[in-house]
Amino acid sequence: MNKTLPPPSLALLALEFRAPWELGSLLPAWPALRRAAPGDGHGVLVFPGLSAHDLTTVPLRRYLGSLGYNASGWNQGFNFGPRAGVLERAKEGLAQACATSGQKVSLVGWSLGGVYARELAKEMPGHVRCVITLGSPFAGHPKSTNAWRIYEFASGRDIEREHESYQLAAAPPVPTTSIFSRSDGIVAWRGSIQQPEHAQTENIEVIASHIGIGMHPAAWWAVADRLSQAEGAWKPFERNGLLGLKGLIYPDPNRA
Repeated sequence: MNKTLPPPSLALLALEFRAPWELGSLLPAWPALRRAAPGDGHGVLVFPGLSAHDLTTVPLRRYLGSLGYNASGWNQGFNFGPRAGVLERAKEGLAQACATSGQKVSLVGWSLGGVYARELAKEMPGHVRCVITLGSPFAGHPKSTNAWRIYEFASGRDIEREHESYQLAAAPPVPTTSIFSRSDGIVAWRGSIQQPEHAQTENIEVIASHIGIGMHPAAWWAVADRLSQAEGAWKPFERNGLLGLKGLIYPDPNRA
């Protein structure tokens, strides 16, 4: 954990106002998004961010449904942090989704929702096919975001004390993808970088805001691409495909 990692600057925070335009960009990008690999029908649980509701993930879930996945929300209302019973109900939801489908379930989490997804996969790896996070703060100091005060207010918990209870930076023992943006105005982007603790971890960079990353065409394409991989046949994301445009849409996450 990087204790010196500061939160994003005020300039980056101001750029979060571009989120409505990112949502609007889905319409012209829709023909390309529909060309993503079709799904195999397996279940996908999508977790919303801090203080957000399942309504915020409806566009992403409908897109995944159009590709053939059985996408559903976390069904716990607003995400006000891991208050009493939240993680237990999340485990029950994962177990039920697996029992219903008879298959492992993929977990997609936006911001704090991605932290939930990672921790669920660590505790129930036999139920999880893969984990994909969007702008999730798991590798930095708990106060290296511009939302830690909101977290403490919403959850009623001390964020540093809460952080000590988990090994958030450790990767789940399943294929794990972190989608992040260096222009994230809420979460310090280095706090979303997964170190290669095993051969099935990766980082994918997109150019997006934090509020809009879950509604960004490049993020959606990456999510669909990762979900389309056959179980047991995971390969790293190929960012230089799509007529050579991915090198522009998906910058090299390892660059200086």
